[in-house]
Amino acid sequence: MKTKTSITLSENLFPVIDERAGEFGSRSEFIEAALRHFIAHLERQETERKDLEILNRRADALNREAEDVLSYQVPI
Repeated sequence: MKTKTSITLSENLFPVIDERAGEFGSRSEFIEAALRHFIAHLERQETERKDLEILNRRADALNREAEDVLSYQVPI
């Protein structure tokens, strides 16, 4: 289901939107695709931030485990 809305955009965006909108069918479809892409980007950033927090929290233990595993290597 779609909902009609009104938004205010900078005037200099309209030529760019109009130039690209043909690939998407309309201004509305172009803007919706752009928003979906941007939201997906924000969600990926949030996931990456959470993953980094986990890695940083566990870094000492992970490094100790890696050192332990490496100690079993034999020289070639």
